Amino acid sequence: MVITPHRLARVPGVVIRGVVGLVYPPSCIACGAATAVPHALCAACWHEMRFIERPYCERLGTPFSVDLGSPGLLSPAALADPPVYQRARAVARYDATARRLVQRLKYEDRLDLAGAMGAMMARAGAELLAEADLAVPVPLWRWRLWRRRFNQAALLARTATRGSGVPMAPELLARVRRTRQQVGLTRAARAENLQGAFRVPDAARPRLLGKRVLLVDDVLTTGATANAAARALLRGGAAAVDVLVFARVVSDGRDVV
Repeated sequence: MVITPHRLARVPGVVIRGVVGLVYPPSCIACGAATAVPHALCAACWHEMRFIERPYCERLGTPFSVDLGSPGLLSPAALADPPVYQRARAVARYDATARRLVQRLKYEDRLDLAGAMGAMMARAGAELLAEADLAVPVPLWRWRLWRRRFNQAALLARTATRGSGVPMAPELLARVRRTRQQVGLTRAARAENLQGAFRVPDAARPRLLGKRVLLVDDVLTTGATANAAARALLRGGAAAVDVLVFARVVSDGRDVV
């Protein structure tokens, strides 16, 4: 029997998904091992993920090594060098499985991973989403966007905000200066590299005025990019800026107690 589009349309969705599952069995989004359900992590990769959960610094989102029993505590790093943004939240530490997921999304064009990663970000940043007026992805320099063909921060922002009612507003922040790759730069060099890199377009200022912005990116390293972008948003009229990322670098010797 020939399967025509008309006949295929009458096949129940569960049957179609079952056939697809036989031909393309679900696999781990990080390592490719077999999984029971699609778009998920296998047991080994889930065990490798170092999720960031409370207790953590309420400003930086970096985990404390012990539960001090008092909510709302700040880390020594947050007290010594407060960031421009108000709060940062991340799904996991940037190592092992989390690094593999970010690199597959960014460098292997695995755009399908954004759905699962964004869903995890929505859970990690639920309190930020509940208070946000707008979500703004960290923009790429136009030539880098042209070469890559997509902005991973925008993909993650779109999936992380899905169902939250928080509108996406990528037009509120522009990358107006080309910068060097941040990889390999010191903390001070990263900050200097990003000076003047972001700007709120004049036409976007009325929409931004007085709003609480959720700035979205894939990774938070030293915080230089988040600080530079948040500073531009605040200068453009935002009332406050929070940051939501998939993974963040945690230096146990400096950021946690």
